Amino acid sequence: MSIMKSALALAMLVTSSAFVAPASAQDVELRIGPNGIRPVIRERERDRGCSARDARAAAMDEGLRRPQVVRVTDRSVTVEGMTRRGPERIRFANRRGCPIL
Repeated sequence: MSIMKSALALAMLVTSSAFVAPASAQDVELRIGPNGIRPVIRERERDRGCSARDARAAAMDEGLRRPQVVRVTDRSVTVEGMTRRGPERIRFANRRGCPIL
């Protein structure tokens, strides 16, 4: 009986090593909570573009006071605010880093 168990263990070891694949980095996180264990799959850092928060921060860096995002398209983010001379509008490219157009 013990020979049978050891033969089975050896067979399982050989077959399991045949199916081992190299590990690849995946953004997977397991969270334990009241609903049990749930996987949280994070998407890779992608070119998200210029968010409203980033555009407001960039507008403040350019000298606008009280900046407000007034329009967002696939290509640009428009921000309005006040300067010393009065109301001003700045357009940023909807790309990472919010470059000025």
